[in-house]
Amino acid sequence: MVNKKLLTVSLAAAMLAVTASACGGNNDNNANSGNSGNSGNAATNASTSPEADDKTPVTFSYYSFSSQKDTLASDTVIGKELQTQTGVDWKMEFLVGDPQTKSGVMIASGDYPDVIVPEGEIDKLLDAGAFIPLDDLIEQYGPNIKRVYGPYFDKFRQADGKMYFLPFGANQGYIGDPGISQGAFWIQRSVLKEAGYPKVKTLDQYFDLIKQYQEKHPQVDGKDTIGFASLAGPADSFFSITNPAMHLAGYPNDGDVIVDMNTHEAKTYAATDIEKKWLQKLNQVNSEGLFDPETFTANKDQFLAKLTSGRVLGYFNYAWQVGDATNNLKKAGIDEKRYAPLPIVFDENTKDQYVDPPSFVNNRGIGISVKAKDAVRIIKYFDNLLKEENQVLVQWGVKDQNYTVDANGRFVMDAQQIADRNDPEKKRTIGWQYFEYSWPRYGNNSVLADGNAYGVGNQPEVAYAGYTDGDKALLDAYGVKTFSEYFSKPDERSWYPAWSINKGQGTPEQIFQQKASDLQKKFIPKLVLAKSGDFDSIWNDYVGQMSKLGVKDYETFVTKVVQDRIAGKW
Repeated sequence: MVNKKLLTVSLAAAMLAVTASACGGNNDNNANSGNSGNSGNAATNASTSPEADDKTPVTFSYYSFSSQKDTLASDTVIGKELQTQTGVDWKMEFLVGDPQTKSGVMIASGDYPDVIVPEGEIDKLLDAGAFIPLDDLIEQYGPNIKRVYGPYFDKFRQADGKMYFLPFGANQGYIGDPGISQGAFWIQRSVLKEAGYPKVKTLDQYFDLIKQYQEKHPQVDGKDTIGFASLAGPADSFFSITNPAMHLAGYPNDGDVIVDMNTHEAKTYAATDIEKKWLQKLNQVNSEGLFDPETFTANKDQFLAKLTSGRVLGYFNYAWQVGDATNNLKKAGIDEKRYAPLPIVFDENTKDQYVDPPSFVNNRGIGISVKAKDAVRIIKYFDNLLKEENQVLVQWGVKDQNYTVDANGRFVMDAQQIADRNDPEKKRTIGWQYFEYSWPRYGNNSVLADGNAYGVGNQPEVAYAGYTDGDKALLDAYGVKTFSEYFSKPDERSWYPAWSINKGQGTPEQIFQQKASDLQKKFIPKLVLAKSGDFDSIWNDYVGQMSKLGVKDYETFVTKVVQDRIAGKW
């Protein structure tokens, strides 16, 4: 069997932006592009081959290891338009249950769908030979794929020199996000308002504010107020309770390590003083009745229901994890029950780094399986999807229905169009929920050939038009015009994100990572929920067991890859 661990090949190209998930899948990471814009309409409208006009109806199977409602692509507006262009429809199915079990069943049976979005199971499926190489197909039928991904090909080739999947995005130009689309400590706006919109920077200040408010407002609609919660119950969301430690220490989401900005050495933070400080605070918060113990057991629907109920005063999660709840709260029109992001750190002298630096994520993507019925039709569909007009379609929707173009050529949305873009059911019926991310695509921070933002949320006119009176009042109180403005700008990290470093299924590094994660899942709930007098003994047991896993070898491995990336080797 071919060993498909990532080949580190030097590429003299600048970093582009891409959307990607942090440790858990569907996380958006941004990146710079070496291009000032894209290649223009000549390339975007390139014909793939003399057979490009073949529109014989065909339905392929699409399986994603992320959670979503199953659908037929043509049942969405976007999917129907793409079917009209290509004749191709998709039966789209999504994960139910445990991802490792599902991938194991797929591999054992050899029964693969036509295309797979493997998320965290990518190494396992690569090693099993589940995907076909794409190189020849791209060369013959993929001019738009080459235009978008060409500068990055050597960053996601495998050890045999071939490409087996297309990552989720490569930016064409760069524009920043006016909002916070990644992680933050979120706080209910009513808490800030009642306290007179104070500056809140440290973890102690954050929880003091929540405690004072909860003491005055112990119940909401007859149910107990919840001081702090997080979505850490599902196995693939446990990073929501581990990642805050690195953010509080002033680091961005590099996964299970922090990287020294001077030496570029990678260090794990599990079972270190950084994690201890975070978990001790949660233990204290729990003893004061502020912590929701269902953080470790509730499923996603239960957690989102709590957020929309108005009972939760604060939480840590990544914005993409809670999109339905935030959109529903905005739709309900009660601004005080919505949440504001805060760049919380351990102490006043720490510079926050919640906003992702430019990055390219090379270990997530979409691949064509060895059981695909017609790989040529599929690669042509991918290529057609990367035409700029279709990249506009999957992000903005249909012109004059979902957005309009003003006299200056700028994409704008009225209040109803913005509401539709944020409505969970509209996102499904139009197709944004299915097509805006897990396909070949531009990175979220791309700039279109005409100067408009690729990502709807990055278009300044849309961001400003979408602000409610409550948004404006909050921003005015803090003297800023956008939510990202009161977060620190990210420092450049050319290796970022370290969590995308390929460990390879069954390697010592992958085994360490799995065992370390298992220990965290075992000990962290105990540490947070323990009686305060028992914390130290449980902590010492945790540290002792972690020290037996080969931490130093893992750190040496990650450090080498980080330094290789800095040197231009991927």
